[in-house]
Amino acid sequence: MILRVILGITGASGVVYGVRILEVLRERDVEVHLVISEMGRRLIELELGRSYKDMIGLASSYWENNDLTAPIASGSFRTDGMIIAPCSMKTAASIANGISGNLITRAADVTLKERRKLIIIPREAPLSDIHLENLLKITRAGGIVIPASPAFYHLPERIEDLVDFIVGKALDVLGIEHKLYKEWQGQHHRR
Repeated sequence: MILRVILGITGASGVVYGVRILEVLRERDVEVHLVISEMGRRLIELELGRSYKDMIGLASSYWENNDLTAPIASGSFRTDGMIIAPCSMKTAASIANGISGNLITRAADVTLKERRKLIIIPREAPLSDIHLENLLKITRAGGIVIPASPAFYHLPERIEDLVDFIVGKALDVLGIEHKLYKEWQGQHHRR
């Protein structure tokens, strides 16, 4: 069975997370419905030196963020979940407060109301009380927050190893197998 996932890339620093998720999902033949916000497009150019148009070819379908007639705006369009990576604090605030002003926030709202998996990867530091309250509201509504704060127990050697750790955590939530990082094996003591 082919998995169907919505991927939103918003205007927070860390677009590398969304792009890497897209690459990994494509490798695994997952049907990906991609939406990139206007600021997400700009950050792909600024942070990665790539065009957002390069991302479109990696997705099964691409939808404009202002197109609220897209199939992913409806609960009748079944998916296995949605990932927003990175998730800006503006997007998180909209989701937390049920404001569906664009396709990313509408698809997230639909994902929550249909009790499907919504995974957001916020990339902000430090977090204000308002940010934390919004993230808590999303969690209480059924969303899963994976902060862009990688672990180091797997002894990363490159930036890509740190990115893959967070990407792997998102895939874990969706039940997608991967070998992006080594699982924690516990501490082995010598006798």
